[in-house]
Amino acid sequence: MSIGELHANHRRGTCGPALLMSIWCCLLLLSAACGDRRRAEPVSKARQMERAADRRPEAATDDRPVIVALGDSLTAGFGVDPEQNYPARLQRKLDEGGYRYRVVNMGVSGDTSAQGLNRLAAARELRPAVVIVALGANDGLRGLPLDATRDNLEAILRALKEDGCKVVLAGMEIPPNYGPEYTRDFRALFPELARRYRAALIPFLLEGVGGRPELNQEDGIHPTGQGYRIITENVWRILQPLLDRNP
Repeated sequence: MSIGELHANHRRGTCGPALLMSIWCCLLLLSAACGDRRRAEPVSKARQMERAADRRPEAATDDRPVIVALGDSLTAGFGVDPEQNYPARLQRKLDEGGYRYRVVNMGVSGDTSAQGLNRLAAARELRPAVVIVALGANDGLRGLPLDATRDNLEAILRALKEDGCKVVLAGMEIPPNYGPEYTRDFRALFPELARRYRAALIPFLLEGVGGRPELNQEDGIHPTGQGYRIITENVWRILQPLLDRNP
């Protein structure tokens, strides 16, 4: 069962509180286990790939403006072919549409907003024209204090605005079993920060994907390649108006 299915069942009243808690605890344990495995192996590989990409001759000489996708496993594309994640699909969409930009995938599976903040310096070194910030989901899944998540995201948005780049902030949601206040405040955090820092907002990154088993992997958390096709459109609708055809 995915995050979206938990939401849907809760609204329909078909999933009682006790069952909801049991299911979600199982998902949390699964997510934590996957996160531990990612930390042990795929995360380090992702970072090696990022460094290798920076050393490629074409990357060093490519003068196209950069779009950085800063995020967690939903950005990294955990469990799918590298060409199926949303940054890769976004690059193809840009190329096909005649937009002269280079997308850099800086998603690391398991990252919280604090870890994303720690990697911000590497993103800023690329002097990006646009940064897509998709962080906070792991904060919510772990029940981290919202004040800490807010502070981390604010620090990221503030620094990017000081650099003069355009920012897209991806909204996230969590299941209701964390309590109505935490769930409500978590959801409200993203539009609040988008307004404060004048960032373009994707209302919910997983819109149209959450709650659809055929668009999620067996863990019920991470999208399939087809799921990423929809996520790419969610991102594109907000990103496209910010772009210049001849930057």
